[in-house]
Amino acid sequence: MAEKVQKTAVKREKGYVYFIDQDGDVARSKTGQRGKKEKIASVGLQREKGFLYFIDSEGDISRSPMKRRK
Repeated sequence: MAEKVQKTAVKREKGYVYFIDQDGDVARSKTGQRGKKEKIASVGLQREKGFLYFIDSEGDISRSPMKRRK
């Protein structure tokens, strides 16, 4: 079950991979290109341990608890 963390309403385009960078901002990169990223939205998200953060289908940042094996 995912929980919406931050509304950003990022519009996705084909040919790009969208992700949350080290600074907690939304960024994108062309599929197949390494190292070249473009900042899309400045959010400054503070991550909590034990959650997986992702850009959902509506273009917002959501999180889901990670299941870890012991």
